[in-house]
Amino acid sequence: MLSSRVSVNDKLMITSSDFKPAWWLPGPHLQTLYPSLLRTRRAPALVREQIELPDGDFVDIDWTNDTGNALVLVLHGLEGSLESHYTGNIISALAAQSYTAGLMYFRGCSGTPNRLARRYHSGDTADLDHVVRLLGIRHGTRPIAVLGYSLGGNVLLKWLGEQGEKAPVTTAIAISVPFDLNSAALQLESGIARIYQRHLLKKLRHSISAKALRHPPPYPLERLHELRTFRQFDDAITAPLHGFRDVDDYYTQSSCKQYLGGISVQTLILHARDDPFLPSRAIPAQQELSPAITLELARHGGHVGFVAGSNPLRPQYWLETRIIEQLRRLC
Repeated sequence: MLSSRVSVNDKLMITSSDFKPAWWLPGPHLQTLYPSLLRTRRAPALVREQIELPDGDFVDIDWTNDTGNALVLVLHGLEGSLESHYTGNIISALAAQSYTAGLMYFRGCSGTPNRLARRYHSGDTADLDHVVRLLGIRHGTRPIAVLGYSLGGNVLLKWLGEQGEKAPVTTAIAISVPFDLNSAALQLESGIARIYQRHLLKKLRHSISAKALRHPPPYPLERLHELRTFRQFDDAITAPLHGFRDVDDYYTQSSCKQYLGGISVQTLILHARDDPFLPSRAIPAQQELSPAITLELARHGGHVGFVAGSNPLRPQYWLETRIIEQLRRLC
């Protein structure tokens, strides 16, 4: 299941995916919504580990049994968890292939509120750096791969670019990444895409409200309902909580697109041109990618969708197959 070459200058930097969407799920929205709403969630037995962070906070990781083989750390998307349609299923697929897999929850997403007023955000790479380096100390030369979905993919790619040749991982895979956060936010303010914004903002407001007694937000709690777009929410909540001047400062500093040229670790990015979370014009061009990156583009697939198969009773989830294929080559 190798990609066909469509890049120039003999560099496999941008390739065309062989993904073919299920005929019964045409269009980006059905591809996005079907697995989110209807896919059965599966996960093996997991063991939770709490890792203390340098600032006094913590992150949780849910681990499969340690097989002694390569470690794969999974990063979820915005307000994601083990209940996200992609997390438990990729953890199951990895365990079935004898990888040792762990789902790293961003601060406050594991079901236990984090200790500090701050939470996580799209450009927060310090926690990932701390966790990966800790794993490196524990496991020595054992291969480590990191897999990031959506927001988790933005965090992963930004971190890889910041670290350059010092990134202590064997390989990385990022899926459905919002490369330019402002473009993504504006995209979600228009048309049918507003349903995703409404759903995610509801979850964000709930998370902020749940911490309000211990850590009042930087915006009146009784007015949270007024924040109806990501730009409004990030300007009122995310930016001040995490030391940014405003929403534009946050998006400018946190978007991974500007860091792609600095990546040295062999990295695969899987993305659909019709991803409803990002306009196609915001997809990186070849000159923005380092030679270590392969950007594999599908014409269709939606956002963390990529559902294939001719039988509606037996959908095929292409992403897991493609991810395992890539890991087998490199880990």
